[in-house]
Amino acid sequence: MATLKTISTSNWATDTHTNTQHTTLKDRFNAFADSQKDRHTLWFMVSLIFMGVMILPVPAVLMYYFNAPIIVLGVTMFCFFANIIANMGGEGIRTTIFFFAASVLIHLAMILAFVI
Repeated sequence: MATLKTISTSNWATDTHTNTQHTTLKDRFNAFADSQKDRHTLWFMVSLIFMGVMILPVPAVLMYYFNAPIIVLGVTMFCFFANIIANMGGEGIRTTIFFFAASVLIHLAMILAFVI
């Protein structure tokens, strides 16, 4: 039977080195995504609604008013269906938020590239 040792010299040693935390952008994203795990369905719905209302008209506007190439439509369709497939396929919250954020950033870059 193991006994509890109350006098242990190993507990008396002091820790002199400091712990420095280097949080990267990936660590921050993972912490945020993990905190949103119970809202996975909400993120799926927000992603689909935002993509359908705000992102899908982007290629039409860019191609009609700014003479953008047809590849803009391909990129938009790829982003849209990647979001749908990832979410309906049961991927985790990290993938859902990453695909949504990547789609928004890609489309913002396309808007800036063809408008400016």
